[in-house]
Amino acid sequence: MRSIKEALDHRYGDFPHPVDPQLEGSSFLRGLASRGACRRFRDEPVPRALIDTLAALALAAPTKSDLQQRDILIIEDAAIRERIDTLLAAQDWIPKAPHFLVFLGNNRRQRQVHDWTGIPFANDHLDAFFNASVDAGIVLTSFVLAAEAAGLGCCPVSVIRNHAQEVSDLLGLPGHVFPVAGLGFGWPQGPSYISLRLPLEATLHRDRYRDCTREMVTAYDRRRNDVFPYRQQRNVARFGKSDSYGWSEEKARQYAEPERADFGGFVNARGFNLS
Repeated sequence: MRSIKEALDHRYGDFPHPVDPQLEGSSFLRGLASRGACRRFRDEPVPRALIDTLAALALAAPTKSDLQQRDILIIEDAAIRERIDTLLAAQDWIPKAPHFLVFLGNNRRQRQVHDWTGIPFANDHLDAFFNASVDAGIVLTSFVLAAEAAGLGCCPVSVIRNHAQEVSDLLGLPGHVFPVAGLGFGWPQGPSYISLRLPLEATLHRDRYRDCTREMVTAYDRRRNDVFPYRQQRNVARFGKSDSYGWSEEKARQYAEPERADFGGFVNARGFNLS
């Protein structure tokens, strides 16, 4: 495992501060600095007790106003897992992940409390959906950190929202409960590489927001290509072959194609008012 300083220098290009030796002594923080997504796993199950422990640790995470509008759904049924693997087959590593979770936003429980107490629910607007989504994202992050601290490898899966209605039907999700992300995890087959990130001058702000510049992104494209270039270019038939293909063009090409345009309709059908 690299030192925190070495890992941050590698990830961001240059981390301008020395790292306190006491922080360097933390295996958790060194793991956080050098973490990466894992998509290759050993063919070895994770004990149920460990999964439940990690879920309990994750659900201890902060939650908006103690509303606890997030749940974790563990896929154990082989038929359900097979169908999810089929739906997400474009990512061929998913069927090879020994375990799969779905992180849910859950505004249903709050509404049940209002029904049970007879107290009116006065917040039927976008914030109800947003709060549950953020709570689910926080728990997803907490599970990943706990799992990686326990020696597991993880990779979140947003593409599950491409099939939000079928996944909801498959998992028996009632109104006001919705899938936010999936997570494939297991014992890693080998070390994960450190994903390079945009420089901190582009994403770390003080007092007021400051736009990043094209020069920052171009320099990041070059640095990332030097370390881990894209193996193939996206949608060459439409955009042609680029001699300087980097992160910015990859992401521009990705979002040049419609994705989840029906998700707002799905959320409305879950019973949310997005106004």
